[in-house]
Formats: sequence, structure tokens, C-alpha cells
Amino acid sequence: MTDSLKQKILEVCDKKIAQKGINVGISIYAFFKNKNDTPELLMEAATWWIKTHQLNHFEKAVKIKALVNSF
Repeated sequence: MTDSLKQKILEVCDKKIAQKGINVGISIYAFFKNKNDTPELLMEAATWWIKTHQLNHFEKAVKIKALVNSF
């Protein structure tokens, strides 16, 4: 996982947790705008989310944050 993707995921998770609490769920799409302006980054995230970790569409932000921090 690239440092830029890791940083982006952690920022989004922190923001969502601060806004809605520790039980907030997020999807892979929370890290990207509706316009696909970074397809390489999206594919990297999708591979990590779907293929590497076999995560569900929605997961708890604290779980995603813990997974990212384990690298």
C-alpha cells in the first residue's frame, strides 16, 4: 500500500469516527470523489479491500484504520 493511500484512508476514517462515533461504517468509495480522477489509486484500494482482505462492502472505520496501521 502506498503512503498516499494509507494517509488518505486514515484521514477519512478519523474524520468519519469524529463525526459519527466508533460504530460508523464506511465503504471503499468513502476515499474517493464521485468522479474517478485517480483510477490507479482506486484500483490499489480495491485490490487491498476486496482481494487482499476480502472485506464486505461496508466495514467499521475502526477496523479499516487498524488494518491500515498494521502495515
